[in-house]
Amino acid sequence: MKKLFFLFILFTAAISASAQKASLKSFVFMIGKWEMKTKNGKIVERWQLHKDSLTGQSHRFKETGDSVLTETIVLKKIKGEWTFCVTGYEKNNEGTTHFKLISNQNNTFTFENKQHDFPQQIVYQSKGKTELLAWIEGDIGGKHRKMEFPYKRAE
Repeated sequence: MKKLFFLFILFTAAISASAQKASLKSFVFMIGKWEMKTKNGKIVERWQLHKDSLTGQSHRFKETGDSVLTETIVLKKIKGEWTFCVTGYEKNNEGTTHFKLISNQNNTFTFENKQHDFPQQIVYQSKGKTELLAWIEGDIGGKHRKMEFPYKRAE
């Protein structure tokens, strides 16, 4: 049993190490303006490239055109590990939470923070030049939840 546990730890460490081999260029598909229509308006994410990071903002727009900044994001290396740092501005979503990159396979990047209430994972997947699929998932009250954000490139 100890041997099996040790192999599991080695396997998990190897996957995490390979995920961290991603370079800043790995994330350039996110750069730009992305929109998702909702029943009450739309959600817009904007991403910019910097020397050693990406920064993003997410706004919720009502049909009237009024908007609210819901979160800002910085994707950067912290202590050698790619980290998705989210600062929320909505009630019950305030403060900054860090999610570490744990996987980058098939143009899909998974960030995780098992200690966070919800979500525990944030995922971004490149679907080509005009589409981006993001989702958040995790457990709330013992139930698994997943929310998808199918974005289209704007402008």
